[in-house]
Amino acid sequence: MKLVISIAAALAAACMLLAVPASAASFDAKVTPLTTTPLPQFPGHEVEMIVVEYPPGGYDPVHRHDADAFVYVLEGSIVMGVKGGKEVTLKPGEIFHEGLNDIHTVGRNASTTQPAKFVVFLIKKQGAPLLQLVK
Repeated sequence: MKLVISIAAALAAACMLLAVPASAASFDAKVTPLTTTPLPQFPGHEVEMIVVEYPPGGYDPVHRHDADAFVYVLEGSIVMGVKGGKEVTLKPGEIFHEGLNDIHTVGRNASTTQPAKFVVFLIKKQGAPLLQLVK
């Protein structure tokens, strides 16, 4: 009986460790906040800037920002796409825009051997989350 209880407890603990909520998943991208600044001329809105780094083969989950997001590539190449649009491959100095209602279906490093790095400039409602996962 003690053996059965011990095995059941071990299985329950293992299941709890495996049950990581989707919002806690890393999806390989490193995000570094740069600034969040209110926009007094547009009450209730702010600009948030972040740097995103993809390791080789790194990617983002499908998500949305509920913001206008402007991506500027610093290093490497990335592939971006929104629902209903075409995937585009961007190199350093190139820009990608995601609109307020867009669902970001593709966000990944174009390379499996080199890292990629880009800045994202978001115009959003004050205090709104940086992103929301979409199933």
